[in-house]
Amino acid sequence: MGVGFAIINIDIKGSGETMQTQRTTDDFRNEPFTDFSKPENAAAMEEAIAQVRSELGREHKNLVNGEWITLDAKFRSMNPSNKEQVIAVFPEIDVDADNVVNGAIEAASKAFRSWRNVPAEDRAEYLFQAAAKMRERKHYFSAWMVFETSKTWAEADGDTAEAIDFLEFYGREMIRWSKPQPVTRIEGEENALEYIPLGVGAIIPPWNFPLAIMVGMTTAAIVAGNTVVLKPSSDSPTIALKFIELLEEVGIPAGVVNFVTGSVKTGEAMVTHAKTRFISFTGSKQVGLHINEEAAKTREGQIWIKRVVAEMGGKDAIVVADDADLDSAAQGAVQAAFGFQGQKCSACSRLIVDEKVHDELVAKVVELTKLLKVKSPTEADANLGAVINKKAFDTTLKYIRIGLEEGGELLAGGSGSDETGFFVEPTVIAGVKPMDTIEQEEIFAPVLAIIKARDYDHALEIANDTEFGLTGAVYSKDQARLDRAKREFHVGNLYLNRKCTGALVGVHPFGGFNMSGTDSKAGGREYLLQFMQAKSVSQKV
Repeated sequence: MGVGFAIINIDIKGSGETMQTQRTTDDFRNEPFTDFSKPENAAAMEEAIAQVRSELGREHKNLVNGEWITLDAKFRSMNPSNKEQVIAVFPEIDVDADNVVNGAIEAASKAFRSWRNVPAEDRAEYLFQAAAKMRERKHYFSAWMVFETSKTWAEADGDTAEAIDFLEFYGREMIRWSKPQPVTRIEGEENALEYIPLGVGAIIPPWNFPLAIMVGMTTAAIVAGNTVVLKPSSDSPTIALKFIELLEEVGIPAGVVNFVTGSVKTGEAMVTHAKTRFISFTGSKQVGLHINEEAAKTREGQIWIKRVVAEMGGKDAIVVADDADLDSAAQGAVQAAFGFQGQKCSACSRLIVDEKVHDELVAKVVELTKLLKVKSPTEADANLGAVINKKAFDTTLKYIRIGLEEGGELLAGGSGSDETGFFVEPTVIAGVKPMDTIEQEEIFAPVLAIIKARDYDHALEIANDTEFGLTGAVYSKDQARLDRAKREFHVGNLYLNRKCTGALVGVHPFGGFNMSGTDSKAGGREYLLQFMQAKSVSQKV
């Protein structure tokens, strides 16, 4: 494959003079994280938090075919860390889902007829411009996540950096895929293979990475030449709105991205519409399987098999062998288990430890866990904020009770308070047995189950004994053991001697096996193929 590039004109320090740069498929670099220990960075974040606080509680509209629309029915997005604080008010499309969604899909269908013919370099340029503007307002976007999803400064900053990465990476990747593809030559014919877009897509992202995953899912689809209807989670609509406003600012044509806010009925109308060509979903296994089932049904007027791109969660494990660096393993386990309150599909929810080092490692894990600070993430030193809502709070405490009822030993945390927000202590439960409830079911909360293994063989057996297969990690100093994990640990993203969270765009293409989804490998070089189809063209000469 050839190396693609886009020619960009850049104003040099406002002088009016321009220079040309090339964005190649090989010059991508991940957006650096912010060092908030530097006073100037902390001050900038404080300023962004103050700005967002001044904008809370406003009423917003939906965007269909370039027009801002609303309904009389509304719902409120609330702050999980301050449950009485209204983040924003949005139209509740569920009350008229069929009509609104039909209008959005019709608008996307109309826009598709012209958008699909826009050159790939030009489509990519919209993403590059959006990335530049987001980079300028990085702390502003992060501050919205602090309020709407209770992300700490570091977690929100990482989310924003990943969103920028997706914009930069997918823009470059579309340019690469648009270049001539290799085919075998024969006499008497000119042959070519090209990738063309699918059509109208339904984009249904989650609340836990409300900027990064939403941006990645949306822009991967549109840079490939598709048009979309985006429905964010009702727990994080404001962050999606801010990105829609940014797309408007860079001039995305009307109808290419349509933005609707609703819940189950709205999502169902998007999935089942005859003109929906593909569904891109990130969320729970239950909802993902339902979407897959509904997408498989052919509706009247439908002339294609719908494509489903789904990422549905995990029950991820870190395996610690008897020769591991225990300090490193303990730190990695705590970071992976409790980062963003354990509300990551990649989070470590199972720590599987060789019995020979079990007690020593567990002591280190408990010591580190008890140092974590649970508080409002508007405060710079917060390690954990609140879980996303009341349902998550109640479900988490239920799972903790079940874990103890089934014989688990509570070593840290175990309780929570929903007086002001939905705060749950980082919880460590030891003595968990293979096949116990909290060893098998995804909790999506700050709860770490520790399982004692007889040896390395047993540990790998336990790690694989789940319906999921998203992320996993192994700590060992023995390369032969690590090589065996490469062969036998059945997960889409395997990490050796490091934590199982923190995948970087372009570095760790992300997606899992089994009930973790379709292994679409977001942030990887094949991801855009999910949103395109190959067309072979032959001409006799």
